[in-house]
Amino acid sequence: MDAWEAIDAVRVIRDFAERPLTPDHLERILNAGRRTASARNQQDWAFIVVRDRERLRGLSGVGRYADHLAGASLAVALVTHHEDGIEGRTRMWDLGRAAQNMVLAAWDLGIGSAPATVFDDELVRGMLSLPDGQDCQFLLSFGYPADRRSLTRPNQKGGRLPLASIIHQECW
Repeated sequence: MDAWEAIDAVRVIRDFAERPLTPDHLERILNAGRRTASARNQQDWAFIVVRDRERLRGLSGVGRYADHLAGASLAVALVTHHEDGIEGRTRMWDLGRAAQNMVLAAWDLGIGSAPATVFDDELVRGMLSLPDGQDCQFLLSFGYPADRRSLTRPNQKGGRLPLASIIHQECW
């Protein structure tokens, strides 16, 4: 699959088949995150793979739209140092890039995913035993789709804003 095809075709998948990811598929996804470029090549991230069903159910309580974690084959928690200011924003940018690389690598393998934003910091901190100074604001669920047709469903009409409505030239 070429890059544009993956970008244009990727869908958020929240319903997963009860089937574990193969080890080589998981390794490919994690390597996609690891290979992501980062500011000053700091690679200031860690990825926690969660497969335990009870832990996945517990993590589904981190936010209003995190239910998909409970039914996923696994989740990947995106962890970085907690820091405010420019360093913190840079780390979040890097994590976002790593997350998108993992999502696209998974999609290429026929694996669906969905992001979950953490709103309950104490819950995620306790469930993942995060050390002081480490922060997890996002998790990704992964799994083979319950309905394989969801991998090839067409784009929804009106699903994206028209390009002309979001592009400005030189200034606002």
